[in-house]
Amino acid sequence: MAQVFSVPEFRVIWAAELLSVGGDQLARVALAVLVFGRTGSATLAATTYALTFLPALLGGVLLSWLADRCRRREVMAATDVARAGLLCVMAVPDLELWALSGLLVVVVLLGAPHSAAQGALMPQVLEGELYERGLAVRQISNQTAQLVGFATGGLLVAAISPSTALLVDAATFALSAVVVRFGLRNRPPAAAGAATESSGGFRGVVSGVVAIVTDPRRRALVFLAWLVGCYVVPEGLAAPYADQVGAGTAVVGLLMAADPLGSVLGAWLFVRYIPFAVREKLVGLLAAAAGLPLLLMPLNPGIPLTLVLWGISGMFSTAYLLQTQASFVRATPDAGRGHALGVAASGIVAGQGVAVFLGGLLADTWTPSVAIGAFGVIGVVLSLTGAVAWWRANGERAQQFEQPAAALRGA
Repeated sequence: MAQVFSVPEFRVIWAAELLSVGGDQLARVALAVLVFGRTGSATLAATTYALTFLPALLGGVLLSWLADRCRRREVMAATDVARAGLLCVMAVPDLELWALSGLLVVVVLLGAPHSAAQGALMPQVLEGELYERGLAVRQISNQTAQLVGFATGGLLVAAISPSTALLVDAATFALSAVVVRFGLRNRPPAAAGAATESSGGFRGVVSGVVAIVTDPRRRALVFLAWLVGCYVVPEGLAAPYADQVGAGTAVVGLLMAADPLGSVLGAWLFVRYIPFAVREKLVGLLAAAAGLPLLLMPLNPGIPLTLVLWGISGMFSTAYLLQTQASFVRATPDAGRGHALGVAASGIVAGQGVAVFLGGLLADTWTPSVAIGAFGVIGVVLSLTGAVAWWRANGERAQQFEQPAAALRGA
């Protein structure tokens, strides 16, 4: 996997993403602690955490076409600068929760076109087999950054104010913008002047969604990818769960770090030991396996066992997400890749937001541990359904190739 670092532009994308991801995790811990500390409500704490995900649905559907119609480098730099400015405003001490939430929504909205541009640019920067390796390296690096951010986030937030943590996040976005703007080539827009599914406006939104829904393979991949929201619920309920078991603020960061640690192992093991020809076949089963460890949470395991269970869940969820992304990109033409990736990615983020919000409601009704277990059950059942759809779609595709070949042999 080290070969990808010989590509200069990949090093730029990797460094910029690492900066912003690390800052984001620190900010998430700060927001979770801040809101739960002010209100004492698991629902409000989970709702605020969900706001770091949910608005991406709107942004991905309505704004991701910019990644195809505009220069992708400029889209990434401009959205980074805008988010840095908004986070500076969010860092104002004693800012009302409604204003904080509103600014957070805009920050997440701006992340959609940035992610779409970055995802569409990756296959151009890394060609052929290097693409999968690049995805694995990014996944490992991002999860490591989340691990460090979450593990130290609780300690840092306990030592500094949440406002300072938000300023640190703003600084990472500003630095990322500089790195992207001056480190990437100035490529022309991928779909400038072309009539593709990445057109702006309502018509473009509909055509982009229809293009995915009517493709059985991409539809199955998107469905499986969106289910990862079930496995993010533990992170969203980390603060209430720590309170349930009588742990302190520092433990919140450790709980949030369990999933990223498992993700690092999952990405490495998947690329290192699973043969390329077998990976696509395992997508659905790995998605279901990610929910199995969470089924034990209603038994109220202690903190050490909880960390292990959440880590195993993260390991399987990352492995299957890695392959769904690679397969989805290969099945999508470059001219509409940004929009398609934006729609798919926004659904992933929105699914996480919805799941975390509903998890908060269940946690207030029952307990955080029971809520996490419930979403483990939902994830397993729906993942098996998605696995069947994926296998059927691949079977239909194989038949489409076999029929012309049989006709040629008969001739």
